Amino acid sequence: MPKTTYVIDTNVFLHDPNAIQTLKDSEIVILLPVLEELDDLKRNTDDRGKNARNLIRFVDSLKAQGNLREGVTSENGNTIRIHASVQPMERGEFPLPMERTNHKLLMAFQIAQKNPNVVFLSKDLVMRIKAEAIGLKSKNYKNLKFSYEGLYRGYRKLDVEKSQIDLFFKDGHMKIDESDFRPNEFCLMSSPEKSSAVGRFNAEKKRLEPLLKVSQDIWGILPMNLEQKCALDLLLRDDIKLVTLVGPAGTGKTLLTIAAAMRKVFDEGLYSRILVSRPIVPLGKDIGYLPGTKEEKLAHWMQPIFDNIEFLCSSGLSGEGNGETQEYIMESGKIEMEAVTYIRGRSLPKMFIIVDEAQNLTPHEVKTIISRAGQGTKVVLTGDPTQIDNPYLDKDSNALIYTVGKFADYSIFGHMFLEKTERSELAAIAAKIM
Repeated sequence: MPKTTYVIDTNVFLHDPNAIQTLKDSEIVILLPVLEELDDLKRNTDDRGKNARNLIRFVDSLKAQGNLREGVTSENGNTIRIHASVQPMERGEFPLPMERTNHKLLMAFQIAQKNPNVVFLSKDLVMRIKAEAIGLKSKNYKNLKFSYEGLYRGYRKLDVEKSQIDLFFKDGHMKIDESDFRPNEFCLMSSPEKSSAVGRFNAEKKRLEPLLKVSQDIWGILPMNLEQKCALDLLLRDDIKLVTLVGPAGTGKTLLTIAAAMRKVFDEGLYSRILVSRPIVPLGKDIGYLPGTKEEKLAHWMQPIFDNIEFLCSSGLSGEGNGETQEYIMESGKIEMEAVTYIRGRSLPKMFIIVDEAQNLTPHEVKTIISRAGQGTKVVLTGDPTQIDNPYLDKDSNALIYTVGKFADYSIFGHMFLEKTERSELAAIAAKIM
């Protein structure tokens, strides 16, 4: 059976610089325009620049193994070659306009005329549609992804006898025979007599255990539903170092996380400070370059975080704010705002790290963030995979869903999918019908 020839678009390498290694026993064609686009990006200080540099270094390492124009065989059986030429064509042979934006498709089209097994690999939907329109096979690169629809929810329901629930409250635990429970998965146990209890699965002891007892509100708030109660349990547990909270707007993901962080930093002193980060991806039309220092620029992007802190520093829903408390919090030096771009390269010990809107990150970007965590650090990722502003990500390939898929079986990790909107009646209806 002949090898499949993959002509790879630039955005695939920016999404995953190891894409070549994930393909097996194939012919990989890197077009010259792709290398030129990567070369233009290599000076960037963000993850796209890093990925561009990694791919260029990889191509450079192949030069020592042979002629890249003719093809070099890699360790996983791939043949990798650089394609640089465009053959003269009669007007009308190529269905698209002969302009620079279509050069990659033109080169792939000419390769396919000699080889019927060519596949154009791209993260760009429009490029894939164009490829199909001119008769090219095309695919979306899907290596770093997990199914959003089949995502592990973080909790389940279980029908049990009332006597078992009574023993759970009496003994403080309940042995469970279910072998498919995930570490730190929550379970709502209910009986025909309308008795119920909520437990968290302890993977080491193979049993369900009660949630942490919270004797008072957390900076003026209390969980308003079962999902929030479970999420808060994960946020307050010191042995769980990575938490993901997924759900639509208004479910309380960010507010609960910041409240738990303030409890751990300002009340208990367990962490030295809170580090809050958000991807710099604008919603709607970009407002261009912002004036001022890095802190002044970030203030615009971090406004949702400031809003939550202001709410927590007030006396709850009454709106009677405590300006002195908020001023103390902001001037304490224990809350740091940082763009995701500038986290790479840092070592972050004893911090409570919050990454909001994590669905706009790539799997490689979130790896960069989590791998920065030092001793005693907790990382929380929040976001809604149905609201993605990154043009090359979808609800299956974003960092948030990827993290859940990769960490679900580790005791150091906890996850909760929040579905019920508690922000307001208006927000709840909007989330449901719009």
